[in-house]
Amino acid sequence: MADSSSLEALVEALRRLPGVGVKSASRMAFHLLQHDRDGTRVLSRALQQAADQVRHCERCNTFTEDPVCRVCLDPRRDATKLCVVETPADQAALERTGAFRGYYFVLMGKLSPLDGIGPNDIGLKRLFDRALDGTVTEVILATNFTAEGEATAHVIGDALKQRGLTVTRLARGVPAGSELEYVDLGTIAHALVDRR
Repeated sequence: MADSSSLEALVEALRRLPGVGVKSASRMAFHLLQHDRDGTRVLSRALQQAADQVRHCERCNTFTEDPVCRVCLDPRRDATKLCVVETPADQAALERTGAFRGYYFVLMGKLSPLDGIGPNDIGLKRLFDRALDGTVTEVILATNFTAEGEATAHVIGDALKQRGLTVTRLARGVPAGSELEYVDLGTIAHALVDRR
């Protein structure tokens, strides 16, 4: 690598992004410095502004610049439905579909005892307070279909069912447009079990 502590610091900073290794970080750094100095400054300002201004919504825990996000402030949404997701990115993906018109709760993670992440670390008390507010009648568990996501959904689902709420889970199965011979066996098995 070129002899520059500033360049090395830039590469190390870019490596903090998920999925970015030394080679990718180096390519990005060299590109920005060689071909897009203005882009480097724009990126720097945007990162600083986001770090200074973005916070968690007081109600659902997603990212927002205001105390309460625009989704939580929307009175046209169905207050009887609460969708639980792991991250703000998951919430944004669901919101882009336009298919869900209730409210959300973002856990900011998933249970992972091996990593020392327990119920207090992902805000389960806040979730239960929100779900048991007297308005919510259905909680939709939209955690990921990983071992940790399934365990998180199981813990939440059991606790809320005991308190009389209807708890549902996102459906899973064979993606539209796919050919069965190329779909993994676990997905096919779940699709058969969850068939309708």
